[in-house]
Amino acid sequence: MKSYYKIIQTAKIAIIALLLCGSIGFAGDRSKYGTSAAPELLIPVGSKGTSLSGSMISSITGVDAMYWNPAGLSMMTNQTEVLASHMKYIADIDVNYVAGAVNLGGMGVIGASLKTLSFGDELVTTLESPDGTGETWSPTYLTTSVSYARKMSDKILFGTTVKIIYEQISTVSATGFAFDFGLQYLAGKSGLKFGVALKNFGPSMRFDGIALEQNYIPAGNVGTATEPRRITLQDFSLPTTLEIGLSYDLPIGKKNNVQLSTTFQNNNFSSDEYRVGLEYNYNNYVFLRGAYAFTPDYKAEDGLIKKDQNLFGPSFGVGLQYPFGNMRLGLDYAYRVTQRFNANQWFSLTVGF
Repeated sequence: MKSYYKIIQTAKIAIIALLLCGSIGFAGDRSKYGTSAAPELLIPVGSKGTSLSGSMISSITGVDAMYWNPAGLSMMTNQTEVLASHMKYIADIDVNYVAGAVNLGGMGVIGASLKTLSFGDELVTTLESPDGTGETWSPTYLTTSVSYARKMSDKILFGTTVKIIYEQISTVSATGFAFDFGLQYLAGKSGLKFGVALKNFGPSMRFDGIALEQNYIPAGNVGTATEPRRITLQDFSLPTTLEIGLSYDLPIGKKNNVQLSTTFQNNNFSSDEYRVGLEYNYNNYVFLRGAYAFTPDYKAEDGLIKKDQNLFGPSFGVGLQYPFGNMRLGLDYAYRVTQRFNANQWFSLTVGF
């Protein structure tokens, strides 16, 4: 009976790995550089993962894992966890994120999240009033998600996320959905961990709305009634990524631990990316983190060598965790250097019960 169970488990793992790794061909479409829908999906959330530049998809756990690799959600040690994060993005865009998860025991872990972008108010301008009509408007960008994760064995973790994406600019809007799939493998007591995550897999998105309806005069029929015409916009693919990562824990004594992590990210919208990170942990109370993400030089179709022009530089962070009775409180901060804008800063609060 045990042999039969192991065969079934192995078959499940093989199918999942095949689906994830086989998607490289989809995520690696080089014909659409810089053209993707819903770019807000790529804006990272939470201070823990961003301070490591996403290099830790093989080891991320708890409610933080919902964004980076949903498989890690199954390793949530608390019965309930809640995460709130705020970040001032480029061009003074505020990014707010809240997520929560509940451990259902043997049934797995289920969670939900909401991410919003705030652009501030913009003046309404027209041909007659180029300086503004006195009215204001603001874009709306919302991403909601539901995640589920479960331990398939003591070493194999699996998770998935369903996202609903909504964007509105004035009177035009677009709605889409996407899936994330994640897998983590824990190599026993060796400290080695392996992770795979396929993210933002879904159909294309297209804007539509009444602002795209116009009236025009048919050619050669001046003076006649205008006829309605609707502009059809081009649809764009979601920014799908396939990430493969490794991490290694190096204990130093009983209270100190250093974790080395690295991730390769394959994109359908830009060059591939490599990430390396380092985290120091003192007794699970104090965390120091640092990482760097880069894209290698590549030869373009015109024969020119394209240099690494990554908008973002290295990232750093610090975290504090402390138990209060049955509650565990976590405060995390992350700082990321940017090339042409003010540096990004994340502030996160995590509460576990």
